Amino acid sequence: MTDELRERVANHLLRARERSTLLTSSVDENDLVRQHSKLMSPLVWDLAHIGNQEELWLVRDVGGREPVRSDIDEYYDAFKFSRSVRPELPLLNPREAWQYVSDVRGKVFDVLEQVPLEGRRLVDNAFAFGMIIQHEQQHDETMLATHQLRKGDPVLDAPPPPAGSAVLTAEVLVPGGPFEMGTSTEPWALDNERPAHTVHVDPFWLDTTPVTNAEYAEFIAAGGYDRQEFWSAEGWVHRLHSKLRAPRFWQREGEGWARTAFGVTEALVPDEPVVHVCFFEAEAYAKWAGKRLPTEAEWEKAARYDPATGRSRRYPWGDEDPAPVHANLGQRHLRPAQVGAYPAGVSPLGVHQLIGDVWEWTSSDFHGYPGFEVFPYPEYSKVFFGPDYKVLRGGSFGTDAAACRATFRNWDYPIRRQIFAGFRCARDA
Repeated sequence: MTDELRERVANHLLRARERSTLLTSSVDENDLVRQHSKLMSPLVWDLAHIGNQEELWLVRDVGGREPVRSDIDEYYDAFKFSRSVRPELPLLNPREAWQYVSDVRGKVFDVLEQVPLEGRRLVDNAFAFGMIIQHEQQHDETMLATHQLRKGDPVLDAPPPPAGSAVLTAEVLVPGGPFEMGTSTEPWALDNERPAHTVHVDPFWLDTTPVTNAEYAEFIAAGGYDRQEFWSAEGWVHRLHSKLRAPRFWQREGEGWARTAFGVTEALVPDEPVVHVCFFEAEAYAKWAGKRLPTEAEWEKAARYDPATGRSRRYPWGDEDPAPVHANLGQRHLRPAQVGAYPAGVSPLGVHQLIGDVWEWTSSDFHGYPGFEVFPYPEYSKVFFGPDYKVLRGGSFGTDAAACRATFRNWDYPIRRQIFAGFRCARDA
């Protein structure tokens, strides 16, 4: 089992690095060091930060090895310097960064080969390796978002996702009652997913699919951005201040709309889930539609609850790891798939595309679960707890399967639109 686990970890490490390499080698050195948005770090910072986290946790802590570059730790500490000022730091240049991450990775593979994967919580079931694999994949999604904000000719390419299919019902009834939320058994689950606990959810209706471009365009056509009654007080202030008129990257094209994605502008695909909307836009649409956003618990029950057994599954389709047939993950396709494109990924209750395509805003603030315990450091989750952040669920086309489970929790400020976020609506039964 240990040899099998080491091989699985090695494959995950290699796959994450392939994605990091693609995202950073597809542009020239000027683009690597340029800050494409104040919301984002230069790509070269993300690259070296990935290496620095590997060094801190796997080389120094797990492996007990001497530092590779202890002189740069503070510059790649995400909590020491905000994204907006990182270009002013004495960062490694692209060649130095590549050499650094290569040197660190070589030592990481030595550690993986030699360290026992048991006997300490940090290494049991290769947890620290799984944490670092997820960290790199999360930064790969962040770098993909930077590419979306980048100006210039397209540099990324991917085949289109599978075509959609007819979805028979607009919404499904999720039964009321208790279910097990969170996990105490998933070996690489992060601290904010733990522990498993029982939650009671009242019956509610949930949209079968995420809200589509066509549906969202109807909200705009109905004057949704001009009608204050659909917006929360905070949302309306933000809408006015930021002059929101449509999802980010949308622009008028004749009587319709077009969207720019990774340097390519094309007419909207009506049946694709809407993407690049903030929480306040999602909340306003839901109210206009006579609905609301689901709570985080409602979302997870719809994604995991199996009414035939009363058990919570790892994923909507069951307990097996995601495969391409189940969900649009891993940057295989650089866009959401049309609704109904993944019938093999449907939940027992008949809800589609809960995993992949777009992160889904929920109405819940980000807090720890009952019995939450910091592990292995408070800066991953605990420092973000509170009403400033809203929870997103499900992952996007930019999320890797290693960093996406039906228990996985993402969070962001409710004003953020550069992330690959959409939503679906709920209503009381």
